[in-house]
Amino acid sequence: MGFSDEITQAIKDAMRAKDKVRLSALRDIKSKIMVEATSGSGNDVGDDVVLKICMKLFKQRKETYELYVQQKRPDLAKEELDQANIIKEFLPNMLSEDEIRIEVKSTIESICASGPQDMGKCMGSLTKKLAGKADGKIISAIVREELLKL
Repeated sequence: MGFSDEITQAIKDAMRAKDKVRLSALRDIKSKIMVEATSGSGNDVGDDVVLKICMKLFKQRKETYELYVQQKRPDLAKEELDQANIIKEFLPNMLSEDEIRIEVKSTIESICASGPQDMGKCMGSLTKKLAGKADGKIISAIVREELLKL
């Protein structure tokens, strides 16, 4: 069963359970998948693209949640957090900062990076390697920190 099929099945289950929050989050994912499918290439949307869509939606929900918390809107913040948690169910487990740091150090050694000027080389390699497993901002911060130590 593909990733997109899992989401479709989850939508059906949410409809049967009459879970409006879950249904809303899942329909948002499905609509973004449909937009991607009809955006031009005509190819079937692969699991990697669906994963990217889910990660983007999760990140948006978390940012919106933080914004609502800052604006003292707990009612809206709770809804965003609930939807983010539902989307998170479909994401692979994210790496911890320590695990990311280990990957960064091994990549720096493997490409023989000598300082901050090699940031692009490191990030290119790591974003492919850690796609779907870590947030790009965290990777970037750790790479910068490790390269400055050289």
